[in-house]
Amino acid sequence: MLYLLVKAAVSGVLIAVISEVARKNPGWGGLLASLPLVSLIAIVWLWRDTHDPQRVAEQAISTFWFVLPSLPLFLILPLLIRAGWGFWPAILLSVVATLGLYAAMIALSARVGLRL
Repeated sequence: MLYLLVKAAVSGVLIAVISEVARKNPGWGGLLASLPLVSLIAIVWLWRDTHDPQRVAEQAISTFWFVLPSLPLFLILPLLIRAGWGFWPAILLSVVATLGLYAAMIALSARVGLRL
């Protein structure tokens, strides 16, 4: 249980630091948020928990394929906000669009034999 709390604390501190940096400088916050820190931390936790290189490799490749459908969120959200949408409706529509793209990625990957 302590291990789970440590993992949660480290991960939560990372998000808190990024949000504080972004509050002072959105460009630097964006840079930090764009780094694959969360993915790397998840990979390190997975390695520590399993010591299974195949699982780590599968995690990394799945992360790559799922990053692709998440990228449009970062274009849709600012477009909607700049078009006068409120923050929460813009976030909601961006997330719904991203979920749709995730579903499309899952369906497409199954059709081409990619295991995610």
